[in-house]
Amino acid sequence: MKKLFGTDGVRGVANIHPMTTETAMQLGRAAAYVFKNTHGKRHRIVIGKDTRISGYMLESALVAGICSMGVDVLLVGPLPTPGIANITKSMRADAGVVISASHNPFQDNGIKFFSADGYKLPDEIELKMEKLLDSKKIDALRPTADEVGKAFRIDDAAGRYIVFLKNTFPQDLDLTGMKIVLDCGNGAAYKVAPAVFAELGAEVIPLGVKPNGTNINAGCGSLHPEVISEAVKQHRADIGIALDGDADRVIVCDEFGNEVNGDQIMAICATDMIARKQLKKKTLVATVMSNMGLDIALRKVGGKIIKTAVGDRYVVEEMRKGGYNLGGEQSGHLIFLDNNTTGDGVLAALQLLAVMRRQEKPLSELAEVMIPLPQVLVNVRVRERQDIMTIPAVAAAIRGVEEKLGNEGRVLIRYSGTEPLLRIMLEGQDKYEITDWANEVADLVRHHIGEK
Repeated sequence: MKKLFGTDGVRGVANIHPMTTETAMQLGRAAAYVFKNTHGKRHRIVIGKDTRISGYMLESALVAGICSMGVDVLLVGPLPTPGIANITKSMRADAGVVISASHNPFQDNGIKFFSADGYKLPDEIELKMEKLLDSKKIDALRPTADEVGKAFRIDDAAGRYIVFLKNTFPQDLDLTGMKIVLDCGNGAAYKVAPAVFAELGAEVIPLGVKPNGTNINAGCGSLHPEVISEAVKQHRADIGIALDGDADRVIVCDEFGNEVNGDQIMAICATDMIARKQLKKKTLVATVMSNMGLDIALRKVGGKIIKTAVGDRYVVEEMRKGGYNLGGEQSGHLIFLDNNTTGDGVLAALQLLAVMRRQEKPLSELAEVMIPLPQVLVNVRVRERQDIMTIPAVAAAIRGVEEKLGNEGRVLIRYSGTEPLLRIMLEGQDKYEITDWANEVADLVRHHIGEK
């Protein structure tokens, strides 16, 4: 069992264990040790970050740890998580490191790693790094003289990534005449994303592009789609696009301001790809959190869905194992594996815009391909991660709800991989009923293991 790494790297409140400079430096040393290969060359690790104020101290600690093991560092500064994966792969680096807590508030931060091929680390590598930290094995390994690593700043990293993104958009199409509201969440894409859409010809109305270190995800970005909804209506835009802090997820809204989530975007893109014979094995990979309406939409066009545990890394693992090229999460982590190795909010938005352009239809009409079943998600902060089915009152309530839903809905309860939260999700035909039932279960959970 891993103690340090969660479902998406190491994460916590900055300057409190494990998000301390001491741990960051040790993670840097462990990463340098693990990712050194045997080619007899100078080894290099890419480091990028989002716009959090704590990114500076964690970046410095990681650099110190990596260089102390005789590995060079390539610093790219603020850049979306998928951009760092792309730069790591294109520059033939040994690994990539992202300093970001994604959609979390600014006081949190995180560290996650990519291997040389641009994919997130499998559990066994993360466990190996944890064991290195526990065993202190690497403490005695200290290169000296000219074997100590150096740090270099890559000034054109953002430009490289912009070119890459534009090249994923069909060469015979552009965005001329489109008006786009774009909310970057004061995060890592605040420079890159507006440039991409503008250079493809769109009129861009930028929001959330003035980061100050503490306003990332604050009332903006993909967690607050109401912002782009209002702006789209105000500016009479064709689409609203909202990214999270590290821009690996995207939520959009149509020309009327109606939210279009990750499930709906996957339904639109998957059905279009099936029609063009581009969806490998006519199969989409999603998670257990995806709405049953997505299953129905794919079946109507001869497609099918494979579902994984929650977490885009598990979606990617299944895609690679089965040879599939489209997958994602309802939250907006969307993976177009023909183009990039991880969830990419800007890239996903470009693929959606390409469908709009290719079919010459507004987003509201395209979104009709999927009719979502009513779904309710209630989060409960907990003081411990107890198996809730061992709490008799909670278990009885869950079984009661399942009996009421029958075959016309479902209950899914899981702990967050990055926060002390229990997520209670109900799906059914009547939103008012399932809301009441979800709140009843949540109240029982709060009573027994809720945060005091």
